[in-house]
Amino acid sequence: MHPDFTLDPRLAADTVPVGDLALSSVLLMDDARFPWLILVPRRGGASEITDLGADDSSLLWEEIRLATGVMQALSRPDKVNVAALGNVVAQLHVHVVGRFRSDPAWPGPVWGQGERKPYPPHARAQLVERAAALFAAA
Repeated sequence: MHPDFTLDPRLAADTVPVGDLALSSVLLMDDARFPWLILVPRRGGASEITDLGADDSSLLWEEIRLATGVMQALSRPDKVNVAALGNVVAQLHVHVVGRFRSDPAWPGPVWGQGERKPYPPHARAQLVERAAALFAAA
């Protein structure tokens, strides 16, 4: 971990840790309505992708590619949305969201759509274990 990195408390409150990649911590958004991973590069003070150096930026794109593949294997979504907004949480983080034509927000964005619905604890634990195994095997 980078010495000046601390996970934003808002991200910590809404997610469950999956594990760490070379650059990013992988989190599962605790919202059963959407399969949703978040990559958080462990670099203090970064709020934009352009705040990363060339090597870290390249590594982040590789990790996004990896997370997209994990999302496809994990949930078999119709589409995977990738976004780095940061309008509410300024800390650099990248959303990798599995989307289904049948989900409650389709075809619009997942943000601002109703209330977050946490996973039942057993389902959340199984999903985290499966996601971690898929990252390890990738």
